[in-house]
Amino acid sequence: MRAIAALFIALLIAVGQPIRANSAQADAFFSGKTISILIGFGPGGANDIWGRTIARHLGSHIPGRPRVIAQNVPGAGGLTLMNQLYNTAPKDGTVIGLINRGIPFEPLLGGDGVQFDPLRMNWLGSPDRDTTVCVARKDAAVKSMRDLLERELLVGATGSGADTAIYPEFLSQLLGMKFKTIKGYQGTKEISLAMERREVEGLCLAYDSLMQETLAREGRINILFQATLTPDARLQQVPVVTDLARSESDRQALSLFLARVEMGRPFVLPPGVPSDRVTALRNALRDTLADPRFQDEARRQGLNIDYIGGDELQAMLAAAYRTPAAIVQRTKNALGRSGVR
Repeated sequence: MRAIAALFIALLIAVGQPIRANSAQADAFFSGKTISILIGFGPGGANDIWGRTIARHLGSHIPGRPRVIAQNVPGAGGLTLMNQLYNTAPKDGTVIGLINRGIPFEPLLGGDGVQFDPLRMNWLGSPDRDTTVCVARKDAAVKSMRDLLERELLVGATGSGADTAIYPEFLSQLLGMKFKTIKGYQGTKEISLAMERREVEGLCLAYDSLMQETLAREGRINILFQATLTPDARLQQVPVVTDLARSESDRQALSLFLARVEMGRPFVLPPGVPSDRVTALRNALRDTLADPRFQDEARRQGLNIDYIGGDELQAMLAAAYRTPAAIVQRTKNALGRSGVR
C-alpha cells in the first residue's frame, strides 16, 4: 500500500509539473503587456457593454496581471474584425476579438468577403447565451409573425453574417416572410435610432441587446417571434419561427442556420497563439465570470451570465462543419448563395 501511495503521489507531481510550467510561461509572457479586446460592434449596444465590462476585470485573472483595454472595430457585421484577427492581428495572445456569433458560419454558408477558417481559430468562450428575436415598431402594419407572410416589414441591418442582416434574408427565402432589408448601419444602436426616426420599422437581434435600446425599454415595439431551436423561458408568449416550417427540408435548414444561437457572444483568439496562453486566457474568462465583483457589476448593467467554455464552442463549430452537403446546400439556397464557391 505504501508503494501504491508513493506511486500515486509521484504521478500527481509529474502531472502538476507541466501545468505549473505552462502557468509560469504565461505569467512571464503576459507580465507588463497590454491586451486589447476588439469589439466587432459599434459603441453603446449590449455587445459593447459586455466587452468593456469584461475588459475591466479580465486582467486580474490573467497570469502576470496585464493591462486590458477595449476598442470598437465595427464593420460588415463583424466580418472586418474576424478577417483582421485571422490575417493581420498578432498571434501571441495580446489581441482578443468579440465577434458576431453568425460570422464563424460564413465560410460554410458561402458568405462574401470571407478570409478566415473558423476551425483554426482559438475560441475562448462566451459569457452568455441569448435568443435572437425579430421585432417591429408598434405602429407598423406588421403586428405578428404570421403578418409577415402577408405584409412587408422594412428592417435595418449592418452587413453579411450579422443577425440584423442574415436573419431577415434567410427567413424571407426559406419561409416566404416579407422582410425588406436596408443595410449599411454601423451597429444595432444606429438601427434603433433609425427606428425612432421611422427610417425603418424593425430589426432582428439578440434579446438582451434589444432590451438595452430605448424603444424596447419604453414598450414601443412588438416582439414578433423567437428565432431559435429551443424556446427562451423569458419569452413564453412569443411564438418560435420553427412553427412555420413547411417540410422536413425546411426544418433541417433551420436547424443548421439557428445553430449560431448556441454560440452566444464568442470571444476568440487568432490562430497560432501558443497553447499555454490560450489555456490561460480561457481560464481567465471563466474565472472573471465567476468573480463576485464582476457579477455585481454585470447585474447592475442588466447582463445575464450563462457561461459557455471555449472547448464547447469549438465542438459546436466542428459539428456544424460536418453537416451533410445536401442540408448545407439547402441552407445556402435559402440565403441566396446557391453558387459554387
